[in-house]
Amino acid sequence: MISVVILGAGNVGTHLYKAFRKSDSVTITQWYNRDLSNLQIYKNDVEIVDDLSKLKEADIYVLAISDDAVSELSKVLPFENRLVVHTSGSVNVHDLDKKNQRGVFYPLQTFSKHSEIDFSNVPICIEVLEKQNLQLLKDLAVAIGSPNYKISTEQRQTLHLSAVYVNNFANQLYRIAHEISDAKSINFDILKPLILETAKKVQDMSPYMAQTGPAKRNDKKTIKRHLKLLENEQHKAIYELLTKSIKQTHGR
Repeated sequence: MISVVILGAGNVGTHLYKAFRKSDSVTITQWYNRDLSNLQIYKNDVEIVDDLSKLKEADIYVLAISDDAVSELSKVLPFENRLVVHTSGSVNVHDLDKKNQRGVFYPLQTFSKHSEIDFSNVPICIEVLEKQNLQLLKDLAVAIGSPNYKISTEQRQTLHLSAVYVNNFANQLYRIAHEISDAKSINFDILKPLILETAKKVQDMSPYMAQTGPAKRNDKKTIKRHLKLLENEQHKAIYELLTKSIKQTHGR
């Protein structure tokens, strides 16, 4: 049985709590947050604390907190030589205070607190400084049903950058499409099967091979017509930039 203390009650911390609680191989010793009001609904299921001095011993301390807070919180932890990991995609493992054993347990997924997550679809990126901790973190990932990968800080930070493109930027394009369609009283639901099919395609082929559309075909008439339809100058600039990128990629 792996004992865990969770520090932080944001989106990642909440979803990890739910995943750990479902596992027969994980015991949640405590859940810490500066503001206990965010944890009150869980107080009958787990011991909640807002005082670092009351933290109990556990196999792993998971810092599921904002990137900017990782370094400072790790410094004020009231113990030494225990395994402390953060869950960030971009924070260096060396930002954790060296008084403890250090690692990273990064779930590469988009998390919203009230949206259910299937952790079998959440890759866990693992990094350790002490080799003896690698298997323990792998076991923790397996305990919640997640695939896991041993990666370096540079690889993890590059993955996080790539994730911004496929998730945050893609979602912003969905929002723009929603705005464009909504302006003409078009139901955005009509586009949802296309969104799903686009995501499905890259499961079986490379994004390069999956690309279609007027930019790849160098269909100048359609591109000109689209630009004329766009009333928002920012939307137009994004369209032109992405069209140029697709043309360059496909030699048009």
